Order: sequence, then C-alpha cells, then structure tokens
Amino acid sequence: MALEMHNSLHVHPGEWLRSEIIAAHGLSVNEAADHLGVTRQTVSRLLNGHHGLSAEMAIRFEKVFGIKADTLMRMQIAYDLAAARGHQAEFETRALKAA
Repeated sequence: MALEMHNSLHVHPGEWLRSEIIAAHGLSVNEAADHLGVTRQTVSRLLNGHHGLSAEMAIRFEKVFGIKADTLMRMQIAYDLAAARGHQAEFETRALKAA
C-alpha cells in the first residue's frame, strides 16, 4: 500500500523556487530572468503560481542553479494531480464493465 500526501501539502513549484532558490541566492526577479534567459514577466508568473513549470523552464533552472529538471517536473506533476484530485467529484465518468 502506497502512502499518499494530503493534497494541501503539495506546493506549486514556482513558490518553492521563489523561496528556496531565487531568494536563497539573493536574486531579484529581473536578475533571475536575466540568468535564465527569459523575460521578467515569465519568471514572475511562474514564481507567483500563475503558470505551471514547463520542461524547458525546468531545464533552464537546472542549467543555472544545478537543481535537477526531473525533480522540478515531479513537483509540478504532484501539484497538478493534487489540484485535480481536489475537484475529482466533478468528473463525470462511467465504470468499465469487466469482460
């Protein structure tokens, strides 16, 4: 039996990146954007949880900060699944009958 974390424990990867990576390096959003090679707005949207983390952005963080892109993508998937499970009662599905 696998253990599952409560949905409220999953953090948007952007929030984590903001507090644990960007702030820990003493960078502003502008400085981070410059190092990542993207716009300030792109970084801001991610760090404020308005956009999800793309594979490309995960690789950019890996190249600049050394954190594995795979780890960041797993964080995004866990966050997305937790969000979906939070409203799964709204999903209309039909059970498949056994053959």
